[in-house]
Amino acid sequence: MPIAVEKETAQFPARIRRLKEALLSTRPTICTERARIYTDIYRRYQAKPVVVRRALALAETLKRMTVRIEPGELIVGNQASRPRAAPIFPEYAVDWILEELDDFARRPGDAFYPSMEAAAELRELLPFWRGQTLIEKGTELMPELMREIHDSGIIRAEGNLTSGDGHIAVSYEKLLRLGIVGLLEEVRAHRSRLDLTDWADLHREQFYQAVEVTLEGVAAFIERFAAEAEALARSQAASDADSGRSGGPEAADPSREDQVAERRTELLTIAGNCRRIASDPPETFYQALQLSYFVQLILQIESNGHSVSFGRMDQFLYPFFRRDLASGVIDEGRALELLECVWLKLLAINKIRPWSHTRYSAGSPLYQNVTIAGQTIEGKDAVNPLTYLILESVGALQLPQPNLSVRYHRGLPQEFMARCIEVIGKGFGMPAFNNDEIVIPALVALGVERADAYDYSAIGCIEVAVPGTWGYRCTGMSFLNLARVLLATLRNGFDADSSRTFCPGSGSLADFASFDEVMTAWKRQIAFYARATVAIDTAVDTALEENVPDILCSSLVDDCLGRGKTLKEGGAKYDFISGLQVGIANLGNSLAAIRHLVFEEGRVGKQELLDALEANFAGEGGEKLRQLLVNRAPKYGNDDDSVDRLLVEAYGAFIDELAKYHNTRFGRGPIGGTYYAGTSSISSNVPSGAAVGATPDGRRARTPLAEGSSPASGSDRLGPTAVFKSVAKLPTARITGGVLLNQKLSPQAIATPGDRAKLISIIRAFFDNLKGWHVQYNIVSRETLLDAQAHPEEHRDLVVRVAGYSAFFVTLSRDTQDDIIARTEHRL
Repeated sequence: MPIAVEKETAQFPARIRRLKEALLSTRPTICTERARIYTDIYRRYQAKPVVVRRALALAETLKRMTVRIEPGELIVGNQASRPRAAPIFPEYAVDWILEELDDFARRPGDAFYPSMEAAAELRELLPFWRGQTLIEKGTELMPELMREIHDSGIIRAEGNLTSGDGHIAVSYEKLLRLGIVGLLEEVRAHRSRLDLTDWADLHREQFYQAVEVTLEGVAAFIERFAAEAEALARSQAASDADSGRSGGPEAADPSREDQVAERRTELLTIAGNCRRIASDPPETFYQALQLSYFVQLILQIESNGHSVSFGRMDQFLYPFFRRDLASGVIDEGRALELLECVWLKLLAINKIRPWSHTRYSAGSPLYQNVTIAGQTIEGKDAVNPLTYLILESVGALQLPQPNLSVRYHRGLPQEFMARCIEVIGKGFGMPAFNNDEIVIPALVALGVERADAYDYSAIGCIEVAVPGTWGYRCTGMSFLNLARVLLATLRNGFDADSSRTFCPGSGSLADFASFDEVMTAWKRQIAFYARATVAIDTAVDTALEENVPDILCSSLVDDCLGRGKTLKEGGAKYDFISGLQVGIANLGNSLAAIRHLVFEEGRVGKQELLDALEANFAGEGGEKLRQLLVNRAPKYGNDDDSVDRLLVEAYGAFIDELAKYHNTRFGRGPIGGTYYAGTSSISSNVPSGAAVGATPDGRRARTPLAEGSSPASGSDRLGPTAVFKSVAKLPTARITGGVLLNQKLSPQAIATPGDRAKLISIIRAFFDNLKGWHVQYNIVSRETLLDAQAHPEEHRDLVVRVAGYSAFFVTLSRDTQDDIIARTEHRL
């Protein structure tokens, strides 16, 4: 859907305003170039080792794909043949594309508009891939029972089977220090020391060969933009000369001559920057920013895994910025404009998902996280002038990309906190806050070196990792529907939605004589499904390792080059992962309702409750019973120990069980190789709710589950402080995959300086005293959201926080919009 820019454009330089308007008025489409070139290379080099074949395919794509420099842009590099066009990645999955191709434009949200020519080409290309895609091989690796559980929807790993891993930040510091030539020298040095009579070194040789091919392809790609910029500069000069000879009105317009000359200078600067960074390390802030963007872009051409993040941009770019500022090479205004150009380029990157998985990531998010602030590795405050500029530039554009995160700590300056609240007050859901006071100790407890722990960043949504040292998927492996597991617990292990009993129970709710028996039955079921989660993940990870290794990404994560291994083979220094558990609040609320109303007060009969759930509260007395469950049982989010501690016990049983297992890299090099929990469930609460019946908290069948670790919509009735206290009781130090908390405030809640100061105090208390993990805000009124539903054409630039990310509200499907509207709107 085209998105018109309607607010706050007057503040921008004319360049930024034009670029933004051009980009956001472009309808998303698809691009076949990558699919065409990868198909060609895979056909031609079928005998090559897969790691080399993928390197050749990426390098050839970078040499043959369309390169464009849009009028006026200062940062260059494109993912596809058109802005906002999503490339197709056929090595992961093709059946869903062929099945849904005709419906892309008719989707209720996240629509794409492919041309007839593109659709015809895909129908010609994609059948080649049948039988060799990741989803087919990953599914075949699953034991039959695990495949049936996955297909049932209790555990879903579809996103990992239809796309790449993502969820990572590479070492931009190393990239900027060494440049492409330095990385190539390191690879060649390792390669020269191999003993090719050794089995392990033979495999390392293939990896190093692949890295060389890839880096040479990256250099060629950057050189192509230098050539394009030079050609455009010549064209500008020729056009200007022709205008002068023609003697027409344009020739007499000095302002136009100045504009043409200025653009020619800009293009030559772009060319010079690209010539430099195609081989050597950058010398200036502009060059460092351009090289960082090129790699960010190419990582997403190599693999369409989302949540590819920049890490701590204000730290690794600051030396360049400080030096250029001191020498007069750049001023803050120019730096701000360059940053805004990068954010626009990030939004131009796009991804198309199967509709079934699109509902888990509503709004076409790429989750390209930029982290600012926090502490230095010495434990000192890390806020610097570039930190402020990044915050200001993101706040000015108010786009869904990048996903901006602030690392909070006790010493974070009050002035910077105030500026953060001002940006949050713009209403587009950024920045989010992660808390150093809990994250750093949690990482150290896992075995992360102290200096590395102090250098962590947010990845994707709110999950965390140390850039350039961490393996893929610090979270996001698979989604576990806790509500489905709970209902199976109450029905002797029977899952009504699949009509299967995957884990035989110890009786149904009607058989249990005490609530303790309910909890015993729950722990039996959740132990089974925790193990099933790991089993499914193991099959998926193995398929990823064997079929789609990512070479560029591996070359920029320590110590893949030193070990001669890809990330999936165990090349990273650290490797911890988590899945995502959906419906935390519904689990606690449901168990509390059973304990309080069934076993303690006896106001609801055991069989009566089971019958009401099966009937979705229909029939005589159904609604009266539902209201009892909703209004007369304690609810998580109100600082009520009777439900909060029960949730801790129930969720803790899963966390305890998960700690028994490890991932496929365990013992193969990285520190860790183990699992932890995570609640950053993105928009999966909506489709997960659609896949489960009514629950004992009074939630109707097929309606959304609670999002992240947030309370169920409308159930948190005592204000934001009570929510903070409930969330803080969770074992946050063990939920290293992230404890995502969304809060919604009316714009009036922070209308005055006193209101904003009050919000800062509340956040500081949550983080300093309660050791909260994370918080983010939607500052938008219910009335605005309802009006946007009714009149989308008048709100096409309205950005809202969906989960751990923001999206344009009018591009979301109706059920996701309704879920956001239904969230509790707090007052301070």
